[in-house]
Amino acid sequence: MRVAVASGKGGTGKTTVAVNLALARGHLQLLDCDVEDPDAALFLHPEIQSVVPVTVTVPRHLPDRCTFCGRCAQLCAYNAIVVLPGQWLLTAELCKDCGGCYLVCPEQALVPSSREIGTLIRGLADHDVEVVTGDLRPGEAMATPMIRRVKKMASDESPVVVDCPPGTACAMVHAVDGADLCLLVTEPTPFGCHDLEQALDVVGAMDVPCAVVINRSDLGDAGVRTLCERRGVPVLLEIPFDRDLAEAYARGQAAVDADGRWLSVFRELWDRLEELAVQRSRDAATR
Repeated sequence: MRVAVASGKGGTGKTTVAVNLALARGHLQLLDCDVEDPDAALFLHPEIQSVVPVTVTVPRHLPDRCTFCGRCAQLCAYNAIVVLPGQWLLTAELCKDCGGCYLVCPEQALVPSSREIGTLIRGLADHDVEVVTGDLRPGEAMATPMIRRVKKMASDESPVVVDCPPGTACAMVHAVDGADLCLLVTEPTPFGCHDLEQALDVVGAMDVPCAVVINRSDLGDAGVRTLCERRGVPVLLEIPFDRDLAEAYARGQAAVDADGRWLSVFRELWDRLEELAVQRSRDAATR
């Protein structure tokens, strides 16, 4: 089973839920696809096994061949290429490696080259949790190539928890894609309710079943619960504000390690996710 843990906005406790869910279940893989700000390893403390660079392909210009006709720039939908009289300019961070510029160049003045965008870090944490982290270089404009690279490491032999980027943009969509379930973490505030509704719309359009966890559930208002009832989305867990857990979080300690009561809570959450996945399979088989 592959569970994507996402949120409509940052700061709701998405990584906290993903980390504790992984530790409580154990014997699985956690993919940290929040590549612009990966922090699951801060709580899992994995023993690092490998660190490898991640590259993308961008065009390299051969000026001796180029006639500066501008066809490559005219084709590029992302404005990554600019051609001026006697000058060829590339903004590599905007290139999406579509390959079109190579095809339209009549002089074959463009050839593929590699550009490093970050690192892929693998390690092993307690409870036999394999941690795969994508760490995007600061300033990179696009997170999706790194997310695709992290997801290529997904295991076919063990459950997978995916810690997704916050929000509902392309990065979140790429991280959730292929999941059996999406667990949306929110908070009971007007902002949390608004962004949860957006996230529900996106996940629904992807046809991925979802459920909700409400963090700091004893604060705020009832808007999130009303929204979930109206949309028919199950709320599987409500986590009240707990100062002791907040202090443990500040120390880089997971809730299941700081207070044994939470171990059974997150194990039960995993069991309920499995039940939803089984029900989803049954419903799909009877369509």
